Amino acid sequence: MTTSCFVYILGSDGRGGRRTYVGWTTDLDKRLAEHNAGTGARSTRGRQWSLLYAERHVTRREAMSREWYLKRDRRFRQNVAWA
Repeated sequence: MTTSCFVYILGSDGRGGRRTYVGWTTDLDKRLAEHNAGTGARSTRGRQWSLLYAERHVTRREAMSREWYLKRDRRFRQNVAWA
C-alpha cells in the first residue's frame, strides 16, 4: 500500500506581517491542526495558519524534494493566493 505525501504552503497574516511556511506531511488536516495548536514547527508557533496550497506526491522522497525547492522559491510563495 502506498501512502500519499503532501507538500503544503501555509499562510499567516499577523502582527509581523504576512508569512508563509512550507512543509510536507501524510495528513494535511492533522498537520494544520498541529501548527495552529502550537505543536508544529517552532517557526509556526504563536500564529493562526491557513492552508494556501497543497500538492500530492506518491513518495516521501518526491515530497521532500519538492518541499526543498519551494522553500527556496520565494516568488512562488509570495504569489500563492491569499484568499
